[in-house]
Amino acid sequence: MKKITKIDELPKSQPSKSKLRVAAYARVSTDSDDQLVSLKAQRVHYENYIKSNPEWEFAGLYYDEGISGTKKEKRPELLRMIRDCESNRIDFIITKSISRFARNTMDCLELVRQLLNIGVTICFEKENLNTGDMEGELMLSILSGFAAEESASISQNMTWSISKKFQNGSFIIGSPPYGYANVNGEMVIVPEEAEVVKRIFSECLSGKGGSVIAKGLNRDKIPARRGNHWSTGTVIDMLRNEKYKGDALFQKTYTDNNYNRRPNKGEKDQFYCKNHHEPIVSKEVFSKAQKLITQRAKIKAVNKKAYQNRYVLSGKIICGECGSKFRRKRNYSAGRSYIAWSCIGHIEDKNSCSMLFIRDGEIKATFATMMNKLAYSRKVILGPLYDSISKTQEECDLERIDAIDKRMEQLTEERNTLIGLMTKGFLEPALFSKERNVLDSEIKNLTTEKTNLVMSFTSGTSQADEVKAILEHVSKDKFDGNYTDEAFEKYVENIIVNSRDELIFELKCGLSLKERVVR
Repeated sequence: MKKITKIDELPKSQPSKSKLRVAAYARVSTDSDDQLVSLKAQRVHYENYIKSNPEWEFAGLYYDEGISGTKKEKRPELLRMIRDCESNRIDFIITKSISRFARNTMDCLELVRQLLNIGVTICFEKENLNTGDMEGELMLSILSGFAAEESASISQNMTWSISKKFQNGSFIIGSPPYGYANVNGEMVIVPEEAEVVKRIFSECLSGKGGSVIAKGLNRDKIPARRGNHWSTGTVIDMLRNEKYKGDALFQKTYTDNNYNRRPNKGEKDQFYCKNHHEPIVSKEVFSKAQKLITQRAKIKAVNKKAYQNRYVLSGKIICGECGSKFRRKRNYSAGRSYIAWSCIGHIEDKNSCSMLFIRDGEIKATFATMMNKLAYSRKVILGPLYDSISKTQEECDLERIDAIDKRMEQLTEERNTLIGLMTKGFLEPALFSKERNVLDSEIKNLTTEKTNLVMSFTSGTSQADEVKAILEHVSKDKFDGNYTDEAFEKYVENIIVNSRDELIFELKCGLSLKERVVR
């Protein structure tokens, strides 16, 4: 028997809400009482601020307390807010500053892109930036210039502790080089790997270069650390590593304010510990290897010097995969030749680097596109950026000069007191000389620093001046948007090749701008 059910009248659809759903995010990096008071004030401020706007609907307040902002994974409230955005509960986010939102540059850019893709924009109050008004990917790249300004103070205590361990030789090497393992904080030799290390040094002393040694190891199917293929760079680095003779040089590299590892070329103190652990090769063998490597390097330098700087792009194109520089080559296709740039790491060992060549014309066309974008957005991007940097830089320099003056007055007073004690016979000559040298050394360093700061106002080498130079270049009536060697050489520091489809132009003014390759 058929069953019929009456359908009641459907409820009328509710009109869509026109109000913007606005959330706020706040964070303090410690759980001290002062910081928690600050957090409470931020919470009250944002709740009142959002609710007072009749066109806004309060979508919640998210806050992390007592948590570092270096990595987003360590901030549960930030992650919860992102999940709510993905669930279509938030349209707009307000936060105090970029450094409060994310100190890690990559995290900041990743989060901004992620939220923009789902239609959620962010307002950074301090920088007066709204991601909804950005000039696409260009402004997003410039955002990275702001993201890590306040990062240095996060790790000061840890840095101090590590430095002390460097000085007394108690620092534990967490990731020992090939041939060693970390056993209870001690570097212990791995026998099978040690034999490979000895082979490398032996072949070096027999006259083989790094490339030949690497090819031999790969041919014999000897696994490198983590299963990678052996490369020329890896072999040379091993031959130069003092740990194989039992010593340890601490702080070969350091982390800059943008969380990038960089070779230490005098920026940080280094500490050398002799007889730190059991050696794999003798000091004599190690010393002979260094002489051979240095001799080969000098020969290569003579040949390389003739090549470098022949072209405006020479030495400026860097592989984003292996870090090697690109070499200019002439390629042939369908009976025609063209100029291309190829990664040296890929040329020497295709297994260790997969980066393929990129045409000379494509690089130059991409640079021209980037400059045209800067010209088009100069009033929105370069102008405000110049004003912001010049003001901040000048204020910081003046504050530092004032601090130097006060410290030098204090040092001068200490030195006069020291001289007085010496004159009255209260200090031994040896102790007086030691203390006097310490004071004189600090005074000398401060004087040099102050001189450099004062000269920076008129030297024309500051970041603000570099930005101003680009701004003036793209604002000229005769700027036609075409590529010129003069502009490239004047404004570009390096080009990072992320792939054959994406380049990053690192400009001398400090900006890093990402562009898709123009073909």
